[in-house]
Amino acid sequence: MTGKVKNPKTATKTVTNRTSPKPNYLPPCLQGGEKPLKGIRMKQKISWCIIAALTFTAALTGTVYANTSSAKKSAAPEHILLCSSAAEPAVAPEKNPPGDIPDSQVFVKYASSAYELDTPEGWARTVNGASVTFIYRFDGLSVTLTDAAGMPTIESIRKNQAEALMKTGRAVHIKRIDAVTLSKSPVIRMVYESNSKPDPVVNKQVRLENTAYFYYRNGKLAELTLWAPLGADNVDQWRRISRSFKWR
Repeated sequence: MTGKVKNPKTATKTVTNRTSPKPNYLPPCLQGGEKPLKGIRMKQKISWCIIAALTFTAALTGTVYANTSSAKKSAAPEHILLCSSAAEPAVAPEKNPPGDIPDSQVFVKYASSAYELDTPEGWARTVNGASVTFIYRFDGLSVTLTDAAGMPTIESIRKNQAEALMKTGRAVHIKRIDAVTLSKSPVIRMVYESNSKPDPVVNKQVRLENTAYFYYRNGKLAELTLWAPLGADNVDQWRRISRSFKWR
């Protein structure tokens, strides 16, 4: 309790411990501090205050929703994650995944009439016209040549190759589609996961990580796809293969 202050010039203010009030977004009549009204005036006052509070809350909610929606639209990513709707479930990744291409692996050049690239020596090769596949256990690479009307874009790859892959692939999960430069040439890259084909002997499947590169020249689109068990370390070897691709 404090006494009366007789001299305002010499008086000191009494400081009490009060927490800073939280911001209050309600109308003043609902914030407290007013004397109660009696009878009809009080009921009218409260009714108008309730209406004002509801109107203010609705306006505030609408503003927040509109700002959130516009922020989401403006922050749309350059690429979109896509997942296959197929019934086949994704296989669990191996704890100790096989598939590392050894650092001592020897590479030899493979050349077709349209392109050439470095390939691991000793891998089983299958040629089908201008397309080719090299496989070693669960590792592999393939090149497919098709006609194209123009230079591919992230959006064209997403609408065509990515959507087709989700329909025909095994538990496909597309993680990224972006544009890169390899050997001074623009290339579209698509990174995704999928299940392998069942092993013909033991019927085993593994979860694969895949990277597809799309090269374009003069109406032709070459798709180079590399795959290995998820978690295998083939960064350097895949970099060498993808950068060795050349048109002929």
